[in-house]
Amino acid sequence: MRIYAGNLPYDLTEEDVRKEFEAFGEVTSVALPRDGRAKGFGFVEMPSKIEAETAIAGLNGKMIKERAITVSEARPRAEAGAGAGGGGGARGGVGRGARSPGGFGGGGGSGGRSGGPRRY
Repeated sequence: MRIYAGNLPYDLTEEDVRKEFEAFGEVTSVALPRDGRAKGFGFVEMPSKIEAETAIAGLNGKMIKERAITVSEARPRAEAGAGAGGGGGARGGVGRGARSPGGFGGGGGSGGRSGGPRRY
């Protein structure tokens, strides 16, 4: 089972996270994304669903280095980005390009994300 761990202290290592979760069972992998520095969240993979659910219950809200961490079942990757792009239709369509300065915009009616700067 894939588990999301958030609000992690930035100086926490993958080994630190592994030790926290191994108290509840076998840990297959730990990944803490970094972009020059820690991002404050990560993912833990545990093969046993029962052990993973026990870890979630036992660690969610736990204080680690003065931070209450959040632990939950990770959402599938396809679901994680749902809703970010929005509907589209006329908002991202050709009509938008005609209104944008310098001809930016237009095209890409499905996501509403292509084109020039957003105007609110």
